[in-house]
Amino acid sequence: MTEPRIAVDAMGGDHGPSEIVAGALMAARAGYGHIILVGDEARVRPHVKGPGSEHIEIVHADDEVSMDVNAAQALKGADRTSLGVAVNLVKKREADAVVSAGNSGAFLAIALIKLRTIEGIARPAIATVWPALKGPTVVLDSGANMDCKPEWLMQFGIMGSAYAKAVLGIDNPRVAVLSVGEERSKGNTQVLEAAALLDAAPVNFIGNVEGKDLFANLADVIVTDGFVGNVALKTSEGILSKLPDAIRDEITSSGLFAMLGAALLRPTLRRFRTRFNYETHAGGPLLGLRGNCIVTHGRVSRNGMHHAIRIAAEEARRDVVGTIAALVAPTLAKEA
Repeated sequence: MTEPRIAVDAMGGDHGPSEIVAGALMAARAGYGHIILVGDEARVRPHVKGPGSEHIEIVHADDEVSMDVNAAQALKGADRTSLGVAVNLVKKREADAVVSAGNSGAFLAIALIKLRTIEGIARPAIATVWPALKGPTVVLDSGANMDCKPEWLMQFGIMGSAYAKAVLGIDNPRVAVLSVGEERSKGNTQVLEAAALLDAAPVNFIGNVEGKDLFANLADVIVTDGFVGNVALKTSEGILSKLPDAIRDEITSSGLFAMLGAALLRPTLRRFRTRFNYETHAGGPLLGLRGNCIVTHGRVSRNGMHHAIRIAAEEARRDVVGTIAALVAPTLAKEA
């Protein structure tokens, strides 16, 4: 495809528009595509300056979606908000993807109404790419659907497999369901029924994995409901964000020789921090919609926004929507 056009909700998140625009400039300098910043032009334009600004366009929106508004309220005035206008750009094919650090519930509701789901998909899911020990693992749902039907979990497996193929380059992704034991007999009714459906789905289903396996690369795609997925994600982020500080505290309290050893290990520790920094994987694709949508943290920094735009560009270039539709097609044919 030609250079991807990425619409960015410039007003979303805790630090919009300043950090959002700064991240967009980083992405523009990296050559990720043509970036369309959507928001209050009077507040956005002063931040658009310096290298990369020639690849940025501003589309004005009168209003913004606050972080505490509910989905129904957000839908009422969506066409006037930066989030709603950005999603509309994808709907009208004036952008190839949309990125927002704003209200994720509002983003889901607006995108669902404006873009609709791919035929055969009941609910979209947030996929997150985890930096596991031997390569990335896709976990979904990471927060879009708190309560799920087994059929939805089966569809999440199909969507996660499509994403792993198209974006991560994994030829035959191993798909597993997150449960309380690796034995097929373990789990609640939802997990057991989902496993049976995944067995018959057009994916490489390998069975159950446990929470301890999330970083172990036993599977390339791990399926769960949005409640469990979001708790697991934020628990892992919290641990990984504090681990470097814990290591530093242990070193500084262990005497001179430990500090000398740490000085030698500093480059390795720096690489560790970068590899497991959640902002490197800050963009969570909202899979299952007829358009590329990337959700990122409300607290995202410019570095995280830069990576979220990178993920959006990759998803657009590799036609993740088309890949999911192609994988779902055999399931629809069976049902017919």
